[in-house]
Amino acid sequence: MKRLITETKGRNGICMKMNKWFKAMTAGAMCLSLAACGGSSASDGEVSVFYYTYGDDYISTVRAALDQDLTDAGITFNDYDGGNNQTTQTEQVQTAISKGSKCLVVNLVDTASQDAAKNIVDLAESADIPVIFFNRSVDEEVITAYDKAAFVGTDYEMAGKMQGDLIGDYLNAHYEDTDLNGDGVISYIMLKGQEGNAEADARTKYSVENADAKLKEKGHDALSYFKADASTKYELDKDGAWSSAEGTNIVQNALSQYNEANGDMIELVIANNDGMALGALSALQNEGYNKGEGSTTIPIFGVDALADAKTAIDNGEMTGTIKQDGEGMAKAICQIVQNMLDSKDKFDGLDADNVIGTWRINIPYSEYTAD
Repeated sequence: MKRLITETKGRNGICMKMNKWFKAMTAGAMCLSLAACGGSSASDGEVSVFYYTYGDDYISTVRAALDQDLTDAGITFNDYDGGNNQTTQTEQVQTAISKGSKCLVVNLVDTASQDAAKNIVDLAESADIPVIFFNRSVDEEVITAYDKAAFVGTDYEMAGKMQGDLIGDYLNAHYEDTDLNGDGVISYIMLKGQEGNAEADARTKYSVENADAKLKEKGHDALSYFKADASTKYELDKDGAWSSAEGTNIVQNALSQYNEANGDMIELVIANNDGMALGALSALQNEGYNKGEGSTTIPIFGVDALADAKTAIDNGEMTGTIKQDGEGMAKAICQIVQNMLDSKDKFDGLDADNVIGTWRINIPYSEYTAD
């Protein structure tokens, strides 16, 4: 997540006092400037960066990269932790504006409706400062309502589709090994990060749809949810935090009832993100699975390509993930901040192929497997 020329003895004394005062003021200004590059505010206004929570693993990669990019660019900035509370975040925005913020960068907490995003856009427009939303979806009409607004995100449907293709290809190549009870159907659990979140909704939907399409091509049955009578075919992080801890809790509880001893073992884990996937891995390892050679491996798929997930994949403990490029997202945000502050086109210097209209830029995804 960058003098005095004296003519008389009497005037000499005055000038010496003025010179000391000037040096003191200059030193103080320098101290403020240096502190600002590390994330503090300065007299010319900070770039205020608002994160929905510091506790999200993927967002932590964006934050670390953006802090570095802004520092390298010599831009004064300050980070704010919303604590997964929209009221807190909106109050932080108001406070930052009142202190003279010159640009808002917002990772929105509440994406279930567009009200919070509209409110922040209105606050930015009233202060006549740019606002850049990132990662968590904001509708086009909200962004285009203000000419100094932009969005940095991803084609969130693509992440689910790529994950589904990855799952389908893997299962077609390892069907008999994955079908532990030999019933000809793969039983899966879906870990959803948040209700009403566009990214979570798309990943939940398209990962299964695309996997089923791949399976159909090879004459296999569609995936079957591990709870046959479930009204919704996903298990939700009710705090909307996409957390590893919740991934562990959900899968641990599921395994207490759905297991090999009962003949209905969960044979596949699909997670909206790597945090929940790693939580699922922990739960499975607690039961003796996914421990490498000599143990049964339940395929686990995530999204984000976190360092811990890539290590787990390399070690054969997880199966695959879709890389969401946190460093690439940070670079795009930093570039747009500089463009906005320099009164340039908001997407100047960025790959035009990834720019959508005049309001957003998408950061591409890629696959990560052990192959």
